Amino acid sequence: MEIVLSVTPCAETGGFVARWDDPAGGGITTQGETLAELQTMINDAVLGYFEHGTAPARVRLHFTQDPVLAVA
Repeated sequence: MEIVLSVTPCAETGGFVARWDDPAGGGITTQGETLAELQTMINDAVLGYFEHGTAPARVRLHFTQDPVLAVA
């Protein structure tokens, strides 16, 4: 099983917001300041949302805008 979270930039924080609407009602919304933090937050949210043993094997991220990385 796989779910797809839509990821949008957060204008207020400069980070990212990820959202998934459960077809049965409810869903997941989480955010992170960086892509690494977002990944951690998504993992925690998915494992917390689904009952033990029913979490999807994969989570796909759909970016509504391409992220831009600063290179030093």
